[in-house]
Amino acid sequence: MLPMTLQFLIAMIAAAINDRLQRELDYVEEERHILQEQLDALTGGKKLSFTAHQRRRLATAGKQLTPDERRRCCRLVKPETILAWFRQLAARKYDSSKARRGRPAKPKDVRKLVIEIALANPSWGYTKIRDAMRTGLGIEIGRTTVANILAEAGIEPAPEREKTRTWKQFIKAHWGSLCACDFFSVEALGLTGTVRHMVFFVMVSKTRVVEIAGIRVDPDGEWMKQMARNLTDAVDGFLRNATYLIHDRDPLFTEAFEAVLWDRGVKCVKIPAQSPNCNPHAERFVKAVRDECLRHFVFFGERHLRFVLKEFMAHYHRERFHQGLGGQLIEARVGSTSDKGARGKVVCRSRLGGMLNFYYREAA
Repeated sequence: MLPMTLQFLIAMIAAAINDRLQRELDYVEEERHILQEQLDALTGGKKLSFTAHQRRRLATAGKQLTPDERRRCCRLVKPETILAWFRQLAARKYDSSKARRGRPAKPKDVRKLVIEIALANPSWGYTKIRDAMRTGLGIEIGRTTVANILAEAGIEPAPEREKTRTWKQFIKAHWGSLCACDFFSVEALGLTGTVRHMVFFVMVSKTRVVEIAGIRVDPDGEWMKQMARNLTDAVDGFLRNATYLIHDRDPLFTEAFEAVLWDRGVKCVKIPAQSPNCNPHAERFVKAVRDECLRHFVFFGERHLRFVLKEFMAHYHRERFHQGLGGQLIEARVGSTSDKGARGKVVCRSRLGGMLNFYYREAA
């Protein structure tokens, strides 16, 4: 047994070391509390996500602690979570799922086709997609396989998929009877200065055909109601065959305006606020008429404006090549040809003093 003096000396040294370590642990603990508060402020108290490597590190280190130590030290995750991670880590040694041979996966082209069909047909369920591929395409596939492929791609089942239909899918589904409308303003000289004229136009989205529905200095609700009646006239109304009309949230599109269209079988669809990209064809027409025509003129009254717009619309429909239509004309010119190697006289059709030109070859 050690002498009493040596025991007392060892006890004093141990107490000093223990006191020093305790001060360090107290500081580290306080620092951890501050970091935890900062983390909660940044994440809003949400759970953190860890990588597989981070989970392995925490599981390996946490397993070495006693239950009491885990309750005191574990703050990022619960002690039970660390033990669950450790059990998963230990179970990997006995995991033979990679060596297990099951049913082979479907080829990539079949999986891609399933996803394509599901996205193009939001209302189709797993069974209908399976039947379409079996009967229509001759591809043998099971309903469960279709469900697994869509689940792996993050695509919801048919009821949920139909609820989350995108704007692009809506436009594609109603492409043939979908129209759009909008306003653009033009400043013209008047007796007391410039006067702003509002031009109201309507467009068939599929064909890009445009109708200047009206021009007015100060349009109001009654004028818009009359425009709705004119556009839905049973004989020559521009919207007589339409089912949907896209427009923005301008106050001029009143409930009375929409009611007149609704009575004639046309439903108004408002685009989201500050989202001109949801009505791209109408916005593209406004850019075209401004850049190619309006900015080159000083207008002397409404009559002058109407004449210029009439000439531009004739050019727009019969003489302007549209990139959105594959570089084609909306209305082909009678008596002209564009066949390669065709013979005939080259003719230039000019409008508005040479501002708008169209070159074509007259058929021989």
